[in-house]
Amino acid sequence: MIEGRLFEAQVGAGVERRAFGEFVGPCGELASYAFGWTTECEHHVARLTVGIGAGNPGGASFHAVVFDNEDSYACSLVDEPFERVPEGGPDLTAAEARAHPDLPFIWWVVDRVMERDRRARWMKHWLLGTTSIQTGEVFDRKEPILYVSHDADDGVWQLIGAGNAVPASGKLSHLHHAVEHDLTLLDVLDLEPGECAYRTGPDAPWTSEPS
Repeated sequence: MIEGRLFEAQVGAGVERRAFGEFVGPCGELASYAFGWTTECEHHVARLTVGIGAGNPGGASFHAVVFDNEDSYACSLVDEPFERVPEGGPDLTAAEARAHPDLPFIWWVVDRVMERDRRARWMKHWLLGTTSIQTGEVFDRKEPILYVSHDADDGVWQLIGAGNAVPASGKLSHLHHAVEHDLTLLDVLDLEPGECAYRTGPDAPWTSEPS
């Protein structure tokens, strides 16, 4: 998995994000992908393209939407193309994609991308509307985030700065908003329930452990 560029553009009151990357399978299979979402939109639905076999007879680009599905995500093939990707070929309709012999490989790539690409984890937290509790100083961006925990009991994420966490001053906010202001959080968005991560400063590496 090779993360590529991240494109951002203002769209009305929101931000459109498109992330690109390359994927190499265990037997050398090549795929390229793009996914994206737009904040402040009415419906939380993301979009995705996976391309394989550039220049070959079976090469094609598969397009899908990604949406919340019972605290996880689900995908559905669509006719409308999303992006052009280097390994892609002709844009397939949903019906053509369903009939393509490599569709199982495409879904396997999608699952790997959603699991391993840090920007895809960000998108997934946007899709799910993941809640975080932030100290007042972190919420107001007066302190950098130095401690992140993913609670085992209720699934809530806690974001704490340099000062002591005072429960009465905690602020509720979506986790994906915090990432907008601190992209280093991309490295800890895969914390499992019951895990935490900490660092000594905003430029220091994260250390993860059970909370």
